[in-house]
Amino acid sequence: MKNGMNPELGLAILRIVLGVIFVAHGWPKVGDMAGTAVFLGGVGIPAPMIAAWLVTILELGGGILLLAGFLVTPVSLFLTAHMFLGIVTVHAAKGFYVVGLGSAGIEFNLLMAASLLMLVFGGPGLAALDSRNHS
Repeated sequence: MKNGMNPELGLAILRIVLGVIFVAHGWPKVGDMAGTAVFLGGVGIPAPMIAAWLVTILELGGGILLLAGFLVTPVSLFLTAHMFLGIVTVHAAKGFYVVGLGSAGIEFNLLMAASLLMLVFGGPGLAALDSRNHS
């Protein structure tokens, strides 16, 4: 810790919060795979049922892996691609803001992608299984 700063703690907090968010988004899809497929098909995603399973596994499994701090770099890269795909297929047409001046815009996905890239370039932080290899 230097001058009261602890980047490793900051990265761990970011990783854990992102993990919680992705688990919270992935878990409901498990119980409504058909609804997820209908939504994905409606925005032009091919093979929507397969895509629904892939999205669910990525969000739920990726969230769990982030919480554990395991495979943080590849998981973060996949989730970043997922966020940008969401921007292109759904959110860009709705503007920038999530609430207020707009609805369901790119704001949330952009923040999530930037946060995930912080983990790619900064590392997993404290209390991560990936940290075992960097001792």
